[in-house]
Amino acid sequence: MIKLFKKKQQEEALLALDIGSEIVKAVVFSIEEKHSVNGEVIGKRAVIRGFAKVGQRQGDIQSGVVTDIGSVVGNCKEAIRSASQEADMKPSRMIMGIAGEFVKGATSTIKHKREEKDEKINLSELRNIVHKLQWKAFGDTRKQMSEETGYPEIDIKLVDSAVLTVKIDGLKVTNLLGFQGREVEMSIFNSFSPIAHYSALQNIADELGIELLGIMSEPYALARCMDREEGEVNAIFIDIGGGTTEMAVVSKGSVVGTKMFALGGRTFTKRLAVELNISFEEAEKLKLAYTADRLEQKSKKIISDIILSDIDVWLEGVVLSLSEFKDLESLPSRILLAGGGTHLPEIKEALNNSKWYKKLHFTRIPQAAFIYANNLGNMVDQTKKLKDQQDITPLALVNLAIDIAGEETVIQKALRKVIGIMKV
Repeated sequence: MIKLFKKKQQEEALLALDIGSEIVKAVVFSIEEKHSVNGEVIGKRAVIRGFAKVGQRQGDIQSGVVTDIGSVVGNCKEAIRSASQEADMKPSRMIMGIAGEFVKGATSTIKHKREEKDEKINLSELRNIVHKLQWKAFGDTRKQMSEETGYPEIDIKLVDSAVLTVKIDGLKVTNLLGFQGREVEMSIFNSFSPIAHYSALQNIADELGIELLGIMSEPYALARCMDREEGEVNAIFIDIGGGTTEMAVVSKGSVVGTKMFALGGRTFTKRLAVELNISFEEAEKLKLAYTADRLEQKSKKIISDIILSDIDVWLEGVVLSLSEFKDLESLPSRILLAGGGTHLPEIKEALNNSKWYKKLHFTRIPQAAFIYANNLGNMVDQTKKLKDQQDITPLALVNLAIDIAGEETVIQKALRKVIGIMKV
């Protein structure tokens, strides 16, 4: 008989902080463990105890890049304070999300031939293998990002790194120690951003005074949010925020890569403001009323026509981003949507009803659907507040934190040690 989830004796409050272009979202949560009769931990889940969001000023973040650190810090502190009060817990550690036009991520799959196939792999050899593979993966991805962004390689910072899959002679394993074999194959996900962008978030973390578990790539977090529930996921994740659209392609449960482009909800708001000759603030209120279906039919038609004029431009950004995944035999036909920008009905309609996909290597007609909070089965929301598409990203960060806050695997420890030596 299996026991239910139980609180730890000394319950720790953790924080997931999503610093978006439009809104800062703070989630305060704790982690409960599920034990077998023998006392072994056989599962974990997050219990969300507090949630708050605070709006950013229009000039605080541009294209996902922090432009006013002081203002953003103030917004973060306000959101954390509100979430902590609701939870009646003060977070001791946190995970922060990083996104934006210049955040790039890719998975590199690299093979290593062992000289002594009959010898068992020990810790020293494991670290050596991870070191060789990560240097190669790091070099490939950083070079690619430098070419895409125009930034010199020395100005690019490693944001996040994770071992996704490990194989020994084709056999998938979770821990290489003790195995024999000739060929080790490892898939490592690396995400990078310009140093200035990363440093701004690091400064924000320092100002908040909460121990940092990690600054994580938000598209990567989104791509991992459904792993536990569905096993081998094949999907394209699209998160439309205020300033950017962020995408992640997942094939056979592995994150192939992430892409971003600087078109988000603000783009449509600005178009409304120009076409209707009103202020940005008035246009935003009008857009929200439109997405909430609170306008009369004539007004809805006018706004829909204006938005449709920018939808084709947005779709071109999607096509351009997906066209870069040339190494995939075919793109996943399942598209999962998150983010406040997906409230615009034209987004889902365009993905499902237009012929945009004809330019890309799909084997089946793609279909888009929303990700809902209840799709993430390894958490309980005691606040009953996180129900919206724009709340999926902070929930995805909570999902990542469940693993990060726990004990690292041997391979992940080796990777972290290697990254420390690389000083990147």
